[in-house]
Amino acid sequence: MRRPRSDAAVSAATRTATLAIIAGTGSLPLQLVLALEARGEPYLLAEIDGFPIEVDRQRERFRVERLALFIDRLHDLGIMRVVFAGAVRRPRLDPALFDPFTAAMVPRLVAAMQAGDEATLREVIAIFEECGFEVVGADAIAPDLVPGPGVLGRYEPGDADRADVARAEAIVAALGSVDVGQGAVVAQGLCLAVEALPGTDAMLAEAARHAHLRPDPDGAGGVLLKAVKPGQDRRVDLPTLGLETLRMARAAGLAGIAFQAGGVLLLDRAEMVAEADECGMFLWSKAL
Repeated sequence: MRRPRSDAAVSAATRTATLAIIAGTGSLPLQLVLALEARGEPYLLAEIDGFPIEVDRQRERFRVERLALFIDRLHDLGIMRVVFAGAVRRPRLDPALFDPFTAAMVPRLVAAMQAGDEATLREVIAIFEECGFEVVGADAIAPDLVPGPGVLGRYEPGDADRADVARAEAIVAALGSVDVGQGAVVAQGLCLAVEALPGTDAMLAEAARHAHLRPDPDGAGGVLLKAVKPGQDRRVDLPTLGLETLRMARAAGLAGIAFQAGGVLLLDRAEMVAEADECGMFLWSKAL
């Protein structure tokens, strides 16, 4: 059943768009917008109420409690594909605002939330697919954001760094298997911090606080590793690295950053490589 269309102004580009970017916080939505605009491809930008996005473009706003109405809106505008981009914390829902059609989805979403972030994202994808949309990954829109294997700057990881990366790989795989996080910091074989709900910045801040735990103060500085979770649906929640990540890794005294080739979004690639070269850190896109 169709509900009435909203009275929001719609640009000519939006009227011809078949792709919607459902955006969260962070710089990824802007990166996708710029990639699409560079190719001259129209798009619709959608913002979840309460999670303002960092893109100075016209957007549609919607509430999670009225998701069914928003889905109808997308159909009315001719949208056939959606991409989820950016970070969104679990919203506080107001039961009084639910429309009957969205209310019917709530038990599915609540059950998925209790099972973890990965289960929640899978359920969201399932809902959109059941409503006739193709869900695509950010890397399908801007493939240049996902580097292939290789060292990106001037500095190569040493033997001790490679050993720390191998240790971090095992830790991240274990974390991912229980849907906890996508990153770990390891120095001289010891895990200084792991990624959990607070995110990458919190993990690196924790690593900086525990830098004194390195057995040899003059030994290997340690590494940050980011990778996808085992079995993760790569259309949503790909690990992301940016310039601020590099700066926090440097502040924690790390020797470099390793990340899964083909599985991690690098948002500020040129700037990250230049700054890593300047401060003597490595950036290693590693085949896992």
